[in-house]
Amino acid sequence: MTTGSGTASAPPEATPPAEASAAARPAAKTPATARPPAARRGSYRRLSVEARRAELLTAALGLFAHRAPEDVSLDDVALAAGASRPLVYRYFPGGKQQLYEAALRSAADELELCFEEPRSGPLSGRLSRVLDRYLAFVDEHDAGFSALLQSGSVVETSRTNAIVDEVRRAAAEEILLHLAVKEPGARLRMMVRTWITAVEAASLIWLDEEKQPPVEELRDWLVDQFVAMLTATATTDPQAARVMRAALIMEPTEGLVGRLARRVVPALGEASHLL
Repeated sequence: MTTGSGTASAPPEATPPAEASAAARPAAKTPATARPPAARRGSYRRLSVEARRAELLTAALGLFAHRAPEDVSLDDVALAAGASRPLVYRYFPGGKQQLYEAALRSAADELELCFEEPRSGPLSGRLSRVLDRYLAFVDEHDAGFSALLQSGSVVETSRTNAIVDEVRRAAAEEILLHLAVKEPGARLRMMVRTWITAVEAASLIWLDEEKQPPVEELRDWLVDQFVAMLTATATTDPQAARVMRAALIMEPTEGLVGRLARRVVPALGEASHLL
């Protein structure tokens, strides 16, 4: 997992004071029914530096997923992780800002994985599977996703903006790989980046509309938007036209693109006077 910018590595966890003082005393005989010290301590667990850091990040992500970053305190993270506030500071000495950036980096890594898809089969099917994963992420991280993409968060910085933009660029590059063009031109690249922006905007509106329409309808509509934008671009860009022809050959009659074509043709029939 990428750890975020400016993260200092924490030293190995020290032996708790109770353990240190107990080790200094001579061993005493205890009744057979007495519980060992470890059982009385209960919740203390000795973890490696990376394991403890991962635990804190997981707790933070769980909170940022459902609450805006400015509504989450270090005490909240410590409580969720079963840790203390000083321990959180020990692993994230930059405080809440450093913790948020590390959590954002972790979420960004997960979000980028949503766009990885084997490059085989109809393009519309590949886009559908990508969007299924993306929208599942949005659904799970609803409030945190909104805070991530919308302006106004009190913890927004140039670094957090750079992390978000990196996700957008990575998503666009993955989509371009599915279009099988080695050197995409400016228009095709712009079209894909514009579609990524439309997906983000639609996701935010979907959350604002209490996740309506149903997610399957939203997914299919976003695939339709991609096909429509590619078609419009193909009318003025030869590279986009080649991509569109190659993609259409692989589309099944009863697939998303076939159904879209059968809806569009009658609508265009009403505009025959423009031809």
